[in-house]
Amino acid sequence: MVEKVIATDAALSLVRELQAQHGPELMFHQSGGCCDNSAANCYLPGEITMGAGDVYLGHIGGCPFYIGKAQYQYWKHTQLIIDVIEGHGGTFSLEGSTGKAFHTRSRVFTPQELAELEQEGVG
Repeated sequence: MVEKVIATDAALSLVRELQAQHGPELMFHQSGGCCDNSAANCYLPGEITMGAGDVYLGHIGGCPFYIGKAQYQYWKHTQLIIDVIEGHGGTFSLEGSTGKAFHTRSRVFTPQELAELEQEGVG
């Protein structure tokens, strides 16, 4: 199975840190309006509502990860790789006070991965 979103060890470590501080139920939404679309924002349940305009990509660190449908159309051929950089996260994201920020990198899926996603009905 091809994963649409994965996380580096550094990102998973920060997720665990945030879960220890805020509880195990966190969620992510890929920013489409700030940080050059490179920020994966982390929220507590209820801080953001997912709806028909959002696409579920998978889980990282046990937390569901979503992206806006319009932004997904641009990135659907890529795997999102959630990493951590030094610096302040967005004011909306839980890691904002840690001196670190989630950062999204990507890589283009191979033709074989795209074919597999198509067979799974994802895309």
